[in-house]
Order: sequence, then C-alpha cells, then structure tokens
Amino acid sequence: MATKGNPGDNRNNKTSMYFLIIVALCTFFYVLGLWQHSGFGKGDRIAVEITKQTDCSVLSDLNYETHQDGDAGTLDTSSDSELKEFKPCDDRYIDYTPCHDQTRAMTFPRENMNYRERHCPPQEEKLYCLIAAPRGYATPFPWPQSRDYVPYANAPYKSLTVEKAVQNWIQYEGNVFRFPGGGTQFPKGADAYIDELASVIPFDNGMVRTALDTGCGVASFGAYLFKKNVIAMSIAPRDSHEAQVQFALERGVPAIIGVIGTIMLPFPSGAFDMAHCSRCLIPWGANDGMYMKEVDRVLRPGGYWVLSGPPINWKTNYQAWQRPSEELEEEQRKIEDVAKLLCWEKKHEKGEIAIWQKRANNDECSEDTQSTICQSTNADDVWYKKMENCITPSKGSGLWKPFPERLNAVPSRISSGSVPGVSVEVFEKDNRLWKKHVNAYKRVNKILESGRYRNIMDMNAGLGSFAAALDSPKLWVMNVLPTIAEKTNLGVIFERGLIGIYHDWCEAFSTYPRTYDLIHANGLFSLYKNECSAEDILLEMDRILRPEGAVIFRDQAEVLVKVRRIVKGMRWKTKMVDHEDGPPISEKVLFAVKRYFQLSSEAGQKKLSDI
Repeated sequence: MATKGNPGDNRNNKTSMYFLIIVALCTFFYVLGLWQHSGFGKGDRIAVEITKQTDCSVLSDLNYETHQDGDAGTLDTSSDSELKEFKPCDDRYIDYTPCHDQTRAMTFPRENMNYRERHCPPQEEKLYCLIAAPRGYATPFPWPQSRDYVPYANAPYKSLTVEKAVQNWIQYEGNVFRFPGGGTQFPKGADAYIDELASVIPFDNGMVRTALDTGCGVASFGAYLFKKNVIAMSIAPRDSHEAQVQFALERGVPAIIGVIGTIMLPFPSGAFDMAHCSRCLIPWGANDGMYMKEVDRVLRPGGYWVLSGPPINWKTNYQAWQRPSEELEEEQRKIEDVAKLLCWEKKHEKGEIAIWQKRANNDECSEDTQSTICQSTNADDVWYKKMENCITPSKGSGLWKPFPERLNAVPSRISSGSVPGVSVEVFEKDNRLWKKHVNAYKRVNKILESGRYRNIMDMNAGLGSFAAALDSPKLWVMNVLPTIAEKTNLGVIFERGLIGIYHDWCEAFSTYPRTYDLIHANGLFSLYKNECSAEDILLEMDRILRPEGAVIFRDQAEVLVKVRRIVKGMRWKTKMVDHEDGPPISEKVLFAVKRYFQLSSEAGQKKLSDI
C-alpha cells in the first residue's frame, strides 16, 4: 500500500538539489582559477558575472555550521559584553615575523649569520592585536595551479622579478606572479635538473622521500620534487631578497624562515633522506666544516647530499663566476676533506653538480672520524643549542622501508625500543585512533579532502598519525613537536616519510603571516597551561592562519570553553562538538574559522572590514 509523502520532503529535495548545483558551480569556477578573489587576469570578469548570479554564501565559513556558535556538553555562561576584543594592528605589520624582525636582527652580530637566526621579542614588546590581510588579498590558487601562480596582492614584492630576471625564478604578469620553474643552477627548468639528479639518486623507488633544501630561494626545487613523491623542507633567511619563504608557502610548498648559522637546525638527527644546496652561498668548508657536520647530523644513514654551483667545476667556471681560481680550488679542497672525514662516498660529479652518500654507520670510517665523534648523549636536544664541531654518531642501519609503505609501517626506532614509552602496540593503537578521529573531522568539515587546504600544520604532532591519516597529494602537513613534549617522537615522524620541526609555542613560529590553510591543535593548551598564556598562542595561530582558514582544537571541555571565549574576541566563528564516541567523553572538539577581513580606514580611524 502506497503512503503519502510529507510535503516538506519535496521542498527539502529541491533545496538539496539547488545546494548541490551551487556547490558544483562555485567549485568549478574556483578550480579553474576564476574565483572572484583569484585576481587571475581576464577570468575575473567571467567570475564576477557568474558569482552575481550564483549565491555562494551557502558555502560561507567553509561548509560547516560555524554560524551556529554553540557548545556540545558545556555552556559558557558569561556574556559577549565581557569578551576581550582584539583590535587590528597597524598596517605596517602586514608581514610581521616577530622572531625574524629586520630591525631587531640588525642589532645582532653578523658573524656566522647570527643576525639571521631567531631573535624573538621580549614579552613586553609582543603585539596583542590582529594582523589583517593586505588590501586585495586573494584566496590562493588550488594545487597544482598554485605551484606556478601566486596572486600579486598576497606578496606584493617585485624585487626578485628584476634581480633574478635572467634566471627564470619569478615573473610578474598583470596581477599575478608566475613561477616558470627555473633557478640559478637549473636554467633548463627544475624538471630537467631533478631528472639529472635521478640518474644517481633513487627517487622513483620510494627510498628517498624527505629532503632538506638549504638556501631554497622561492623553493622551485621543492615544488617540482612533489612529482617524484618527495617532500622537501625548504629553508631560507629573511634577507634582502624579499619574501622568498612567503612565496614558497603561497605556492603551497613547505618552507620556514631559517639559516645555517650558529645554532643547530630544529630537526632530529638521522631525519632526512637527502639534503640539497643549489648555489645557496653557505661556506661549507669554513669553521672546520661545521656546517657540513650539521648536515651530516640531520641526514639518515645512506642519505644523499647534493651540492650544485660554486665551487663545483671551478676550472671551467671561475671566470664566469668572477672569482679567483685559487680561491675556488681551495674551497672545493676543504669540502672534499670534510666529506672524507664524514665518511661520505662521492657518487657523482658532472658539470656543476656533485653528489655524496652518507655511509650506513661510522664503524666503517677512519680513525680521524672516530676521534671527532660528539660526546653529547642526546643528538635531538637541539632547540637554541649551539652547533657543535663534531660528528654525530649514526643511528640505525639506514635500511628504511620505501614510501608509501613506511607511512603506516612500524618505524625501526620504535621496533628497536629507541623511543621510551612507545611500543609497537602503542604505535599501532595511535595509528588506528587518528584514522578514527580524522574520519570524524571529515564528517563535520566536509571540504577537508577537497583541495581547499594545502598547507596544514599539526601543532602537537605526537607520532605523526594525524598527518598519516590525512595523507593526500593535495596537501602536506608541518608536524610540530613542542620542545616540552617527547623529543624522540620527531625522528619517528621523519622515518614515516613525513616532515616536521621542533618549536616552542610560547614563541612565534618561523613563518610569515597567512601561510597555513588549516591548523590542528590536539591537547596543546593542556600541554602549555603552566608555560605561557593561551592568548599568546592563539594570537600566533591567528597570525599564521589564512583568512577563511580553519582550526581544529581537540582538548578537555573546560579548556576549550576558555579557548572559545578568546577566539570570539578575535572574530573567529566556532562550533564545539562531542567526541565521536559520544557526550560522556570529557574530550571535545572545537572547530573554528578565521573571518576574512582586511584593514580599512574611516574618519581617520583604522578598523577591520569583513570581505
């Protein structure tokens, strides 16, 4: 017997149909790079006309109901009138990088690049205001378009287009920057350069997955390595070449502001499968080879070091480089001597490219090598530690599993018992748990896998299982290990074929504003409750998060209620939901979206204007 349908069903079906059509249209024009925020040349006119006819406000706040500010299982009884409202910073802080501020940097010694390292402001000099988007700020293009195009308004600095014009780094075209994939050492393009390296380095079998690119420029090397399923941590100082790291992150390439100077790199020992320097201007033979010894520390056994440019092939190029042949000859001799001391095997030298491979363990090396082994007991305790002029003992055999097999396989550091408190069973349980958590996240934030989020940060990464559960060619995750957490875990993260970094969240991160699309904070505020204020950490999160970027907080309910009150004063939209196992679980999840605003001026007063 047939039953009558509810008249509301038809209306609901029609609404659902219209919603899907609108989503499809909005997504279509966004992916084509014709979105009205894109600034992508002539397509703007088409986008404006379409968006006039297509109300995409149903997608506001990134497709989940942040407009329903509510809490699951807990209530915040204080009124909005009691909220602390954060004001906009002056527009001179649009690109503020607190620990790499140019003015402060110039007060430090220039010797060994000390002034280019991290120098953070004292508490009394911190900014307690919101850094707005620059006028005309545009939503970045989705990957892989973003590799080649960046909206000019997002990083409006043209100096590199002039200084590096003949080297094909970057070109200014209308209202976008275009990145042709060239570089000083790869005039035929990054693809051709990487193919040449691939004749020696096994990129295609998954054994080389993580890379460190020192002095990365605009990170075209790292950008094109993604084709080989290799993920590079690109680093460059904030110097006279404006916005190198900012360009890299706008392109969707992992990068941090950094330099090899006087302190150790913020990575664990034996982490990277490859390190790379393409005319990076680091004096590798200086200070008894201390910088090469630091590269050796972060290279895993069996890892590769690539050096291209001066002084390699100095006999042919010394005149073109306008440097004395004797000086270049001595420079290469020092590099070769240090490589021999490090027990690296030279695998290749052709043209201006030289490649060495680190041996599996120090036992095969000379007595000179053995005599310079570091005496420190923890090679992973590196935060603000002075670089040591000694050789770090190699860990393990270097026989890691290929990627992607290694992503979910038990890392050798755990199976060998090298990570205190983490057994094989603990690792496997953690892996299963985060797959479950991430599936729950996707049910709330329905665009998590859409490609809308490219640059993702996990502020308290644990064993890296959040990143492993998210694994997708559309995105990458910066796994951050707080310095007050278990330091040995970061080595596990690298062994899984992921990248990460040590950091203390009581200080600013080494990046530009607006460089991450999605931030994940699991238990972070419980971890830091006795270290520094939640307000300081949240303002830093606001600084590095893009407009319309999202945050996922996971913590105890009472902690998240306090967090939610602070972020409401920062203009974020929020929604708290229960743990996926139900309301009785005291742990909750807070979803948040940063509002899209920019700085405007009315009646001589600056204010934040929603876009």
